[in-house]
Amino acid sequence: MKQALLWMALTAGATALIWPAGVGAETGTKTISEADCTTAKLGDSVPLSAIGEPVSAVTLSAPRWNPAAKNAPAYCSVNGAMAPVDKSPTAKPINFQVAFPPAWNGRAVQLGGGGMNGTIPGLTGGAASPFGLGYVTYGSDSGHQIGGFGRGAAKGPPSSDDWALNDEAIQNLGYMQMKKTHDAAMVLIERMYGSKPQYNYYVGSSQGGREALTVAGRYPTDYNGVAANVPIVGFSSLMLGPALIRIHEIPQANWVTPAKVNAIRGEFMHQCDKLDGLVDGVINNYMACREIFDVKQGKPNRHPWASKRCPNDADPNPSDTSAEACLTDGQISTLEFVYSRYPFSQPLANGVKTFGMWLPNTDPSGSGLIANTRFRGQEGAPETAGPYNWIGVLGMSAFVMRDLQANPLDYVEGKYNPRREELSGVLDSDNPDFSAFARRGGKMIVAIGSNDTLASPGTQLDFYQAILDKMGRSKVDSFARLYVLPQTGHGLTGTNYTTDGDGKKLEAKPIPNTFDRLAMLTDWVEKGTAPGKSIKVTGGDRSMPMCSYPEFPEYGKGPATDAESYQCSAH
Repeated sequence: MKQALLWMALTAGATALIWPAGVGAETGTKTISEADCTTAKLGDSVPLSAIGEPVSAVTLSAPRWNPAAKNAPAYCSVNGAMAPVDKSPTAKPINFQVAFPPAWNGRAVQLGGGGMNGTIPGLTGGAASPFGLGYVTYGSDSGHQIGGFGRGAAKGPPSSDDWALNDEAIQNLGYMQMKKTHDAAMVLIERMYGSKPQYNYYVGSSQGGREALTVAGRYPTDYNGVAANVPIVGFSSLMLGPALIRIHEIPQANWVTPAKVNAIRGEFMHQCDKLDGLVDGVINNYMACREIFDVKQGKPNRHPWASKRCPNDADPNPSDTSAEACLTDGQISTLEFVYSRYPFSQPLANGVKTFGMWLPNTDPSGSGLIANTRFRGQEGAPETAGPYNWIGVLGMSAFVMRDLQANPLDYVEGKYNPRREELSGVLDSDNPDFSAFARRGGKMIVAIGSNDTLASPGTQLDFYQAILDKMGRSKVDSFARLYVLPQTGHGLTGTNYTTDGDGKKLEAKPIPNTFDRLAMLTDWVEKGTAPGKSIKVTGGDRSMPMCSYPEFPEYGKGPATDAESYQCSAH
């Protein structure tokens, strides 16, 4: 349950535009009533010819008229199921839903999922939600049901992790379910309102953020705009990431224990807090800080942890939880592993040669990056030790090793490279070429947080750079915004650390992070009003600039709580 909750918490000038093929041209509000919410109007199936990826059948349940609730009007919804082409028991249907507002504004939003998916995302919300604003909303469970949160998370049929052994189900998760759900929804929207949406968007966070990037790249004619928060860009490698740390820690001497958390983040703060011009418990200059601690890049033979090394490589007090605790050579080797790019033995899809791993942050034990126990296959583990089991384990045992019971710590880099390359082409959203999407007028807003321990900010930043390298700054600026919110996590929330880089104690205060990505996106798409390359974000009585990569908020002068006191500067 803890893992499931963690993942599900992931889930917010006249420019000439060329609208996607099949998008309607009608405008204005259209209304429906309970009398329209019928099988006679919506049908009981969708023709296979309307679906752009292979399915064997699309069936619809009877539509439901949902009664009005607090702050929400009554509305119509319909559920459907797409049968797989594969007839083996491990092949699963794609369950999807479309929610039709009673007063439609001519727009639609496909909502992304979270974690490994497995359930249809919530499509309705309050008055400020897309549905509350009059958008048709739609989404799917991605082609499997529940499960997916590590070994043994699924609880009996039909919620079984055996879908992870099925290539069609993996392809659905990777990309096909988005296209299939989109195409079915377009048919149903036209049946209900008499026209397709004039504007169609994809909005998601985490897994849903990856999906948003995926559809912009794979299906550029289907969407006018996408908004992606904290996208898990290198999905196939992210599922391996925490286990790779546990593999590095197979020798007990390499085990970084929870007792070292304060020492680790204290050292990050000591070396990086001042890099933005202000000592305030916030690492705003994420690029310069990464350069210090990524020993695989830059000048060779750097030792960023030297000041924390235990004398004679002997820890006099392994239980010391203070910021003054020392680190053994083995522990330092693990930290260098965690905060440096991980090189692949051979490139994966799109020529990707490394996994970006994590950035220096104030939550080094977050999302299980530091383990409090030893696992089967690790030196010093008790005879009763269980196998490593955490978020993404299916990505190793089932997806890569093709055995639900395989021990992830038996993974060997290179041995599984052909399968890894195949999976990366299915699951990863790291193709930096969005030329077709941009050419058709599509717009994209992406935001990540440098304190994210669930996704890999290192991979996200490397992807940002790959887009700029492939398309050029001016072209990227014409259709995309690639934002970074320093020291925020997977929900784009965070606080200053309570001890600054000079050792001064501070009160924890939220980092400003409020912005309306849907409004920014629709203004850009529909009005040609581009958001700034830096925008003001707010929180409480504070404000800050949110800058476009690779810029960061550099302090100049004035109140530290005021965005006007900062400027977005390149490292």
